[in-house]
Amino acid sequence: MKCAATEPVNMPSHKHAFILCLSISMFGLLHCHSTKKLHVGSTRVLQRPNILIITVDDMTYNSIGSFGCKIPGITPNIDRLSSEGMKFMRAFTNTAVCQPSRQTLQTGRYPHNHGAEGLEPMYSDVPTLSAQLHKAGYVNGILGKETHHQPTELFFWDFIPFRSITDSTWRKSDSRNSALFYEYSNRFFTMAKASGKPFFFMANSHDPHRPFVGTAQDSVLVNQKHHSIGKYFNPNDIDVPPFLPDLPDIRKELAQYYGSVHRADQHMGAVLQALEENGLAQNTIIIFLSDHGAALPFGKSQCYLNSNKTPLIIKWPSQIPAGRIDSTHFISAIDVMPTLLDLLSLPKVPDMDGTTFLPILQGKKQRGRKQVFTTYYQTFAKTRYPMRCIQEEGLGYIFNFWSDGQLKMTGDATGGLTWNAMLKAQQNDPGIAARVELYSHRVREELYDFKHDPDGLHNLANDPKYQQDLIRLRAQMLSMMIKYRDPAYVAYRDRDLPGVIDKFMEDQRNKAKMTVPNVAL
Repeated sequence: MKCAATEPVNMPSHKHAFILCLSISMFGLLHCHSTKKLHVGSTRVLQRPNILIITVDDMTYNSIGSFGCKIPGITPNIDRLSSEGMKFMRAFTNTAVCQPSRQTLQTGRYPHNHGAEGLEPMYSDVPTLSAQLHKAGYVNGILGKETHHQPTELFFWDFIPFRSITDSTWRKSDSRNSALFYEYSNRFFTMAKASGKPFFFMANSHDPHRPFVGTAQDSVLVNQKHHSIGKYFNPNDIDVPPFLPDLPDIRKELAQYYGSVHRADQHMGAVLQALEENGLAQNTIIIFLSDHGAALPFGKSQCYLNSNKTPLIIKWPSQIPAGRIDSTHFISAIDVMPTLLDLLSLPKVPDMDGTTFLPILQGKKQRGRKQVFTTYYQTFAKTRYPMRCIQEEGLGYIFNFWSDGQLKMTGDATGGLTWNAMLKAQQNDPGIAARVELYSHRVREELYDFKHDPDGLHNLANDPKYQQDLIRLRAQMLSMMIKYRDPAYVAYRDRDLPGVIDKFMEDQRNKAKMTVPNVAL
């Protein structure tokens, strides 16, 4: 099997016959004749649906064609899945950095409750989604981002290519090769079929994480590790998002980024092709999302709309009507685990922060989904930048504990062409200089009208017209921090008292020194 590097992976068309609807209804249709959920006690394990979660790495929500990207043919496979499943327009990840985000998806808990606030293992007693599915008789597998799920023993993986397959070339190919995505997905699906059990598979592309397509570093990987190259885009054909200035080097880096977006789409298409060819697609729940926004200024490792909003798609043939769009409810990654456990009628897990959104999948309205709470803690370099945010239909409120005018923001976004172009251009452009200063040092409070200003260009925290909204959101922030057992609650509550924030930040720096490193797999 060969996966073309520059062409969309062609998936077979889906024809959902009436007899398929009848055959699946015995274990819990959402929309075909019955809304009864799957009941463990009355159903054989073999009848449970498979679960496939596909993630992309560092992809802004509107980089996808079906979520607003205007570049022709940028994401044909994701767009096809979007047309076949249910698209969520108000979905968010809870923390915009890789490992904390992914381990929140697997636990239904915020990082301060599962223990991985940085790139570090979780607490050893935290229940995971894959552990619950293992108990229910599922075969578990993971492909890509394996080291971002730790401690490994909490996840009960039956399939990790470079650990369970002696001739594996997966890890040294760095998860950016579409042909290998097909090969190892096919191996897992074949193994799952032979077991006679349902499966849970996490397929995680490393794109569009840096290095981007066309960069010197990525070219080395292509030459040494035989990666699929994907597509190259003309910088002049790229629309620069409003949160970035329109500069030649920024256009160049965005064109490279979109090349990586397209390559991530090829990875996803390869996984779906293997699923189809193994005859497993009709009884598989597919969940697609990005772990957070792109590694660009005001994206990854922040709390802006472009940091946390994610392109969530859920497909379940004959049970979730194709093409449905939910633009009403706020969903976040902490809700995925409780939703799947609810859908499968598996026992509830204590102390989850998330709640099921199964009623929304059933086409119903659900109360309590008008806001989402997002967090940020620590970079890969163990620098603490604690932030908290509430986003709702119109407004977004961010509190930056770290902003003191001295500590400077650094990370993935400050190492590329975009940031260096902004640093150079600020010398002659006051507007760019103001953006550089805001990103570098921030201010303590930010308030944006994300409905009309989705790129967060106008901070309204000091605007007299928005003072009542600011007071309301401050109170709701306190309520959210209590609800989610946030240890930053006291510092936020007493933020106006002398020395409180300084002491909190001192404690944060000391905590960063205690970060436990990941274990090499």
